[in-house]
Amino acid sequence: MLPLLLLLVLAGAAMAAEPLTALRGCTLVPTEWADGDSFRIRTAEGTEHTVRLYGADCLEADVHDTTDARRLRAQRRYFGISQHGGSPDASIEAAKRFGKLAGERRAALLADRFTVHTAFADGRGDGKFKRIYGFVRTSDGEDLAAVLVREGLARAYGVYRETPEGLHADDYRGELADLELLAARKGRGVWEITDWDALPGERRAEREEEAELEAAIDGGPELEKASIDPNTAARDELMHLPGIGEKTANAIIEHRPYASIDELDRVPGIGPKTLERIGPFLTLDE
Repeated sequence: MLPLLLLLVLAGAAMAAEPLTALRGCTLVPTEWADGDSFRIRTAEGTEHTVRLYGADCLEADVHDTTDARRLRAQRRYFGISQHGGSPDASIEAAKRFGKLAGERRAALLADRFTVHTAFADGRGDGKFKRIYGFVRTSDGEDLAAVLVREGLARAYGVYRETPEGLHADDYRGELADLELLAARKGRGVWEITDWDALPGERRAEREEEAELEAAIDGGPELEKASIDPNTAARDELMHLPGIGEKTANAIIEHRPYASIDELDRVPGIGPKTLERIGPFLTLDE
């Protein structure tokens, strides 16, 4: 007989993993804003959704505000290309070019009908557009996120969950990380212009700056007490919480749902002090 604690853990895991629905025969809906990892689709029945890929993060092709600019800078640092071309401007231009290439590659891979597996979990980034997280399988059965990472057009980063084939979220994370390592080793995509000598320093600078920003955040200017539901809030809404950066916001989304505010202590990056800071701003809607 299994110990009670283990039974509770297994029950919690089962509750967290909402079942996936297969939307077969999907087609792309042309839009100006779509990029490699976020795009509009139409189901065989004619319903439209905006899908955000699990596990893959393509470079920003279009930057509209400081949040987008900060994310592009983090991506450039991650790939070690912040000084490519001898200046930040040249690096930004190159990064956006790879962002556009990722969108073009995604469009080519999804030229024929494809399948989206989704639990309709809210995948909004900035809170303005309704998006759902999903796994996308091409007409050839390939995992779109895996292809983009393997070709160096995306980093293995974001929100993960159990795959349609039953692969655990941690194992899927590991598989994409391995594909990213292979792409880097072969100099594919963005990795072709990586400055390997500079990369450790760039990533260190990003970690230090992120930690500094998180420590400085007292809460967004519009943040009110008991105003954010961790079960439904968008990534950028969660990033208004004191001490919460993009990585921790993604982890909060990945570990949904929460039956109580205290359950956020299971999220990597949230300890007792952070939970104490963000607690007053959180609420769980019935």
